[in-house]
Amino acid sequence: MMYWLNLEATPKWLNLGSTQNVLLTIDGRAPLASIDVAFLCATLDWWPPDKCDYGTCSWGNDSMLNLDLGNPLLEKALVELSPLRLRLGGTLEDLVVYDVGNPPVPCLPFVRAPSSAFGFQGGCLSMARWSALMKFFQRTGTVIAFGLNALYNRKKVASGAWGPWNSSNAYDLIQYTVDQGFEVQAWELGNELSGSGVGTKVSAVQFAADMKELRSVIGVLYDGASVKPLVVAPDGFFDYGWFKQFLTSAGPGGVDVITRHIYNLGPGVSKDLESKILNPNYLNNEKKNFQTVQSLLQAVAPSTVAWVGEAGGAYNSGHHLVTDAFIFSFWYLDQLGMAASYDTKVYCRQSFIGGNYGLLNTTTFEPNPDFYSALLWNRLMGTTVLAASFKGALYLRAYAHCQKNTTQGGVTILLINLSKLITYKVSTVLLTAPSKTSTTRLEYHLTAANGDLHSQVMLLNGNALGVTLDRNIPTLTPVQVDSSTPISVAPLSIVFAQLPDAGVQICSS
Repeated sequence: MMYWLNLEATPKWLNLGSTQNVLLTIDGRAPLASIDVAFLCATLDWWPPDKCDYGTCSWGNDSMLNLDLGNPLLEKALVELSPLRLRLGGTLEDLVVYDVGNPPVPCLPFVRAPSSAFGFQGGCLSMARWSALMKFFQRTGTVIAFGLNALYNRKKVASGAWGPWNSSNAYDLIQYTVDQGFEVQAWELGNELSGSGVGTKVSAVQFAADMKELRSVIGVLYDGASVKPLVVAPDGFFDYGWFKQFLTSAGPGGVDVITRHIYNLGPGVSKDLESKILNPNYLNNEKKNFQTVQSLLQAVAPSTVAWVGEAGGAYNSGHHLVTDAFIFSFWYLDQLGMAASYDTKVYCRQSFIGGNYGLLNTTTFEPNPDFYSALLWNRLMGTTVLAASFKGALYLRAYAHCQKNTTQGGVTILLINLSKLITYKVSTVLLTAPSKTSTTRLEYHLTAANGDLHSQVMLLNGNALGVTLDRNIPTLTPVQVDSSTPISVAPLSIVFAQLPDAGVQICSS
């Protein structure tokens, strides 16, 4: 049976050029994929204030070690995105010493060391700071994945390669965490040590052995726990040969989650970031990696799931007024939709705060445009992914999920228009839906203030989004549209369209 939503009403705030009619088919007969309840994820990094790229120091006091946990907007932002997952880690995680037990390595603060592999040396996490972080995250309902120090006191063997991981410091941290009753949902090991690595590398066979050691540590310290934390690795760039050897060496159930990083736009200093973001063919290049990871897991490790553990688009801290501006929502939301379509269970944005790609401003803690994009995703897109297809609209991107928390088979559609000239009029066919007709559709149209893609102000249905006078996250209010009309997607705009009573059976549970 088919459920038709047809042509044409245009919200008056949208500026139209040429138009193109599009027929979007959403297959409600079976799920395409599924995502975790805490699919949305962001990172908190270790970078100190003197981390600089291309002459700009963009991290401020936004690392795990110095972030102001008493800032009201920080807490409100986490609560609004709940159940947000935070991945605590990054480049310097492998240097950090945990000040617990009796570590033989001095626990010293980070200092610049230009000749070292990562540009810094030292790094110390006190248990007072760890406790403050964990209490804050528990209060805000934040789900935690923590990256452990894979290079801690690790020695090189005769060949010059890295030998086994020294788990002693991690053991003491995890034991302290368990003793304090702090909940860490996932323990990860290492950052960008896979393949050819960044700064240094560990072989796939050795890393698999290290994961067995981590699994053993967790087995001992969580003995008797009804639910044990996930074991996650390698949090590096995808290298097919390395990943396959790692999974094979780890064996069945050796790792619960395999993670990779995405910086597919190149360095933050690049001059062509905008053209890449708005180029559908360029965006499509990442599909191959999603497909390959999915196929690899199905063939080699079917019980292991995939996460994107860190994705900032443009590496070396992003690019101000690109990766922290409206234009980046085209890339970010397309990545979320694409990842979900290939059964990627979690997607971690670099960063929650810090650098030039934070969801929050590094100094004011006010939301950047992508925060609102994430918030709409979190409120509207459920965990069941539906196949969405159309023909002939090159600059249109479309994704569909069961509506979040629906009881009437609701569906949410995400539409992204990369064209500078074309307005797409999207009529929708829902396959296998009941014959009843939805009368009302809820729409959220996102555009840039004054048409400036590099603006840090996002408009929702023509109204600027920003914190309220009493310093709260604003209400995100849709417009109600007669569902017999098409969804009008203006040039360079993004639309979430919700069909609350679509009656798709697989969306009703």
